[in-house]
Amino acid sequence: MQTSDLIFWLLSGLAAMSAVTFWLCRHKATSLMHGPIRLHSQPGYYGWYGALMVLLPAVMVAVMVGVLHLFHWYTAPATLLLAVCYLIAAAGSGVALSHINVDFRARDAVERMVRGMLFGAATVSILITIGIVFSVLFESIQFFKVISFWEFITGTRWEPDTAFLIGAGREDEGGAVPHFGSVPIFAGTFMITAIAMVVAVPVGLFSAIYMSEYASNNWRNTLKPMLEILAGIPTVVYGFFAAITISPLVVQFAESIGFHADYTNALAPGLIMGIMIIPFMSSLSDDVIRAVPQSLRDGSLALGTTKAETIRHVVLPAAMPGIVAAFLIAVSRAIGETMIVVMAAGLRPNLTANPLEGMTTVTVKIVEALTGDQEFDSAFTLAAFALGMVLLIITLVLNIISSLVVRKFRQRYE
Repeated sequence: MQTSDLIFWLLSGLAAMSAVTFWLCRHKATSLMHGPIRLHSQPGYYGWYGALMVLLPAVMVAVMVGVLHLFHWYTAPATLLLAVCYLIAAAGSGVALSHINVDFRARDAVERMVRGMLFGAATVSILITIGIVFSVLFESIQFFKVISFWEFITGTRWEPDTAFLIGAGREDEGGAVPHFGSVPIFAGTFMITAIAMVVAVPVGLFSAIYMSEYASNNWRNTLKPMLEILAGIPTVVYGFFAAITISPLVVQFAESIGFHADYTNALAPGLIMGIMIIPFMSSLSDDVIRAVPQSLRDGSLALGTTKAETIRHVVLPAAMPGIVAAFLIAVSRAIGETMIVVMAAGLRPNLTANPLEGMTTVTVKIVEALTGDQEFDSAFTLAAFALGMVLLIITLVLNIISSLVVRKFRQRYE
């Protein structure tokens, strides 16, 4: 039996058994309502108690067996797993039905189960994050055993073409020495991200202020969906637009004022990426600004301030934590973009402050390293994990800085 068939039959059977148990428990609780003693909970809670007693133990067993199979510790036959899960579900149904009586507090039991499920979901998300960090960390350590960490952090040359010689033990044959200096890559990442944020932050924030403070409800309900359409355009379409339309315009404009610009430059993808990020900045900022209590605006206006002064001194400081969060989401979206950079900025690591020259970003080099024709344990491939680890650290630092900013501006409004 294939995995897809196993999952289908498992979920179908458990869903049917839980539905039947839900009906039986609720029907039994309904019949008890006519007795002399009043039930503690509504019949629906007894039904949900039965359904959860069927689902949770069986699903937990299935997940545990799946984890054991994933790590190659134990593989159970599909039919045996189905039989065990169905038996556990049937036992849970029987236990639930036996608990339905006038003394049973079904609502409390259901709430405990739901709290456990929520705690489990939170724990899984934390464990997944830890797993991602450690998976990147272990591979990065393998890379730094071959390449100096200091050279990787401070080096200004990214030339890994002969890295395969290291994995083959032929680094002493006199060929060109590979260089893994990541400074040009991160410089290109920050350059393109900065250009994107210069476009996205003012336009997104000002449009959010207009829609939340000045536009009528009808006009806002028209503008906001139109603005959010930008978020639904595929990034490859943005890449085509940047490479075919914006890059030639940048080159023509630069030549008209006496500068030289490459057709694969950093300015074009930065501008288009900024346009792509505007909906994220605008929509989130609009929601945050509208969440500021109207009483704050009314109080400020009652003291004689103008509408612009109220927005600047009252509304924006109150909404600043949410605006900072929107800014961080926009920065993360810009740093993680790949297609636009590949199509419009090129693949050349170039350490320069001139946005009219071609550059590349961390995500582009990660994709290039993991899709190459070298062995997975080669220095060139492992460099992708090192780049990801440094990018993870940078993101963590940005989050810490944003937390400090949010704490500075956070105020409580009753």
